[in-house]
Amino acid sequence: MENTAISHLDQPKMPAVSGTGAFVAAFFLVWFVLTFVLGARGAFVAPQGVPPLALLIGLLAPLGLFLLGYRTIPPLRDFILSADLRVIVGLQAWRWAGFGFLTLYTYRILPGIFAWPAGLGDMAIGVTAPLVLFALLRRPGFAAGKRFVAWNISGILDLTVAATIGALVPLLVPNFYGAVSTSPMTQLPLVLIPTFLVPTFLMLHLTALFQARRLGR
Repeated sequence: MENTAISHLDQPKMPAVSGTGAFVAAFFLVWFVLTFVLGARGAFVAPQGVPPLALLIGLLAPLGLFLLGYRTIPPLRDFILSADLRVIVGLQAWRWAGFGFLTLYTYRILPGIFAWPAGLGDMAIGVTAPLVLFALLRRPGFAAGKRFVAWNISGILDLTVAATIGALVPLLVPNFYGAVSTSPMTQLPLVLIPTFLVPTFLMLHLTALFQARRLGR
């Protein structure tokens, strides 16, 4: 009887989670298309010496919506807290592609002060993601441990440092980069990194930390 009651209470939640998943997928699709169109029109390009406000908005606005939705929309919060951590960690493995920053530095497309921290940091998270995933598969309780939390915080710091260097150095020291600058990051296809991929990876890290906090309780 008790099991029947619990099952009955759980049934109404299924459509909500399914509907929320469709909403999240639609949000990411619209966000990607909007970012691509704006990037094609040069909306993120800022004149030299002018703060890259459009780029910062493109990076911070999705994160703000994510955090606002998590705190104010219960179905979305339930969706985030029920997301499969194995998938979340597995997606971080794509960050091994940070090697591309070093390639762009080699061809003098991006400055070293930006390319090296961004590239090495992303590669470190991408290479260690399979190890974290294996730990989760072997012991699901690993998600509540300090190592899992530290790994996610490291991933957030890596993205934060790279974004800070790319945004603040041109503003505070306009001529620091010289002939090679981070201006290619404001144009397609590279502009998709700070305005779509970086916020997405930050959301994944935050989702993992939210779940780790809940499990830790």
